[in-house]
Amino acid sequence: MNTGPKWQALPEVSTHDSDLIERICQHDQRALAALYDEMANRVYSLALYILRNSYHAEEVTQDIFMKIWDHADQWDESKAKLSTWILAMTRNAAIDRLRKEKRRPAVVDSPLDKILQMETVESDGHQLRTMMHHLPKEQQEAIYLNFFGGMSHTDIAEMTGVPLGTIKTRLRLGLKKLRTMWTERS
Repeated sequence: MNTGPKWQALPEVSTHDSDLIERICQHDQRALAALYDEMANRVYSLALYILRNSYHAEEVTQDIFMKIWDHADQWDESKAKLSTWILAMTRNAAIDRLRKEKRRPAVVDSPLDKILQMETVESDGHQLRTMMHHLPKEQQEAIYLNFFGGMSHTDIAEMTGVPLGTIKTRLRLGLKKLRTMWTERS
């Protein structure tokens, strides 16, 4: 008499990039779910940064994972890391969406602005927003992607094609300038 469970535990899905892609090519939904868990926030953050619209960013995020499901075999491990490939697809999809809609992203309508417009921080938020506009565009972008987009230094470097050390320097200098401006405001 068999007293054990009638189902067998499925093996853990490996998080190794090539193994995940191989499993996705075989239509393993658990592998796609593991990749989604690992990358969805970064994909959404990048799409939101480019599109400045949460609904459209959600659509692009969904589209990217459908593309991965249908075309996982197009990833070439010798050309780019999996995260780089996915973020490049995200960037291209978001830009294509903008072109299709014949619009450019709004510079001032960002999640940072929405956060800073809350009543409890209205005056400080206005000052911080003004200070951010005094930073060079490269520093603004790095700070936004890192702190509000949830992207790591490495992800930002891969997405922008800028060396990791340069990204770290932009963040450090931008935050230092903001800190200095903040202390000098009073």
